[in-house]
Amino acid sequence: MSAIAVRKWAWLGTLLVGAGLYFAVLAVLADTNNPNLFPTMILLGALVVPLTFVTFAAGRSGRWLIDGPTLGGCLLFGGVVGVVVAGLLEYDAMRRLGTLPMLGVGLIEEAAKLVVPAVLVVFFGHRYRNSVGRGIIIGVAVGTGFAVLETMGYAFVALLQSGGNVGAAEQTLFVRGLLSPAGHAAWTGLSCWGLWRFVSAPSGKHLAGFIGMYALAVALHTTWDGIGGVVTYAVVGAISITLLLIGLRRAARADTRQ
Repeated sequence: MSAIAVRKWAWLGTLLVGAGLYFAVLAVLADTNNPNLFPTMILLGALVVPLTFVTFAAGRSGRWLIDGPTLGGCLLFGGVVGVVVAGLLEYDAMRRLGTLPMLGVGLIEEAAKLVVPAVLVVFFGHRYRNSVGRGIIIGVAVGTGFAVLETMGYAFVALLQSGGNVGAAEQTLFVRGLLSPAGHAAWTGLSCWGLWRFVSAPSGKHLAGFIGMYALAVALHTTWDGIGGVVTYAVVGAISITLLLIGLRRAARADTRQ
């Protein structure tokens, strides 16, 4: 198998290995009821599908758009910084307003997830600025890290509220893990698509494009949270993934012309 094929199909290996590890932990946990395995189950359950999607996006063009250390750093630091910043801003807003509308949640979380990409652009622009596709993958990785941490939190709460029922946590992990590529990962990828187009070729048009992409991400996020339901998730998810794939395809064409 050629190197290009390996890169394109690396996501499948990630999915199979990750799913195998998760089900192995789940089987041992069901057999032994050892609570020490709960953190491992929650981590793997929240990580497998999102990481598979990141691997898929990163090798979509048949070459790695971003190196492993940067990808891992975006997953970890982007996720942690995004969750911390969003949590702090949402807490302050709710304390002042008494409540926070879904639009406010979307605005805050989509902005918080751009902190690490903005830092990369400002301080390491010479290394990452020349490829819009690389910027999109950075956004997908940051959004994935955010989604993984958020899913782990929800699964832990479900485990506590159910009195230690593994099934409740497993259901939360399955639903949120499966949906995360069409949510946070895609939305941050779209915002970074606009951001990288602007920083790689600054202009009023590209600035307006970035603002438009950010507004689109907020609108998709708000619709997802505000309406909810299977139909909403399917429609918003399809729009989000389709736009992201279009961005990756266009970025790949632009990279080949450089």
